[in-house]
Amino acid sequence: MATNKVTTNVIDMSGNTGGLVWAKGTTAQRPAGVAGDVRLNTTDNRLEYKDNTEWKRFAETSASLPPFAVDFLVVAGGGSGGSGYGNGYHSGGGGAGGLRTSFGSTSGGGSSAETSFTAQLSTSYTVTVGAGGAGVAGGVCGGKGNNGNDSVFATITSTAGGAGGDGSDCGAVSQGNTGGSGGGGGGNNAGGAGTANQGFAGGTGAQSGDVTIGAGGGGASAVGANGATNGGNGGNGLAVSITGSSVTYAGGGGGGAGGYSSGTPGTGGTGGGGNAGTSGSQNGANGTTNTGGGGGGIYTCGACSGNKTGGTGGSGIVILRYPNTYTISVGAGLTSSTTTDGSDKITSFTAGTDTISFS
Repeated sequence: MATNKVTTNVIDMSGNTGGLVWAKGTTAQRPAGVAGDVRLNTTDNRLEYKDNTEWKRFAETSASLPPFAVDFLVVAGGGSGGSGYGNGYHSGGGGAGGLRTSFGSTSGGGSSAETSFTAQLSTSYTVTVGAGGAGVAGGVCGGKGNNGNDSVFATITSTAGGAGGDGSDCGAVSQGNTGGSGGGGGGNNAGGAGTANQGFAGGTGAQSGDVTIGAGGGGASAVGANGATNGGNGGNGLAVSITGSSVTYAGGGGGGAGGYSSGTPGTGGTGGGGNAGTSGSQNGANGTTNTGGGGGGIYTCGACSGNKTGGTGGSGIVILRYPNTYTISVGAGLTSSTTTDGSDKITSFTAGTDTISFS
């Protein structure tokens, strides 16, 4: 079709009662365009224009604009692994941070994926990325780990991972804590429960003579394994493709074993769970940053230097996926990055707390 170029600076249409007919098409049919191009997007029935880099909506009052869907992944910080003191007292692995997502078919704890969040333009929403629980040095009945911290997007809160139990067989101190996923039991003690629709329970520890064996922390898709001859492995995490690539999050930490026994330390679950320490001179491995993985428990023995530290839980993450017709504004208290996948933008928050809004 021929292009008719108008060279006058002013077009006076004041005597007409009709309207201009714009080029139109779906989001997927957008041309590359040049700055100043205007079209009607038939996907959302809104006029849009091309600036120097991308297509944007014309300004409208927020009250006149319809809400839109935002997919989310919210993973809390993982719990730290427990510790213990000498004589073969092995601790439980930390539980993974709770995992909630609307993207794909499944969410944490074996539940179905949640409904997408309904967002409104020019409205502030809180985002918080939960830190992992800090590791604790061993001491007689003083080596229980720490829970992680919650992660938040708007009304969606994922619960912190539970701490792994102390390896010294000290009753409640040696039990794994409840969390998004529960911490593994240290000594001959139970693991903590997981949170419904977020994660699974930690395993139960064991005792063989004077030796205690730590259990694995729970993960987003599986319970932590019980301690037995070997330390319990951490429960596996859940693979989510919200960024456009499959990434596994929220694996539980491995339970301790090995000192004064023939058993081997537990390994962390897929999705960032830390392995238990493999010698008396080694701390439990930390959960992986921005996965919500639980920290690993420790290996102890009387001839070892003692007072080793359970692994720190991995920090959580918040990821939002939304149509690329929208622009996100992020508060200074958050660390974030934005990429694109097809007709969507994906913003990942890796640290901090503040508010965001869309335009």
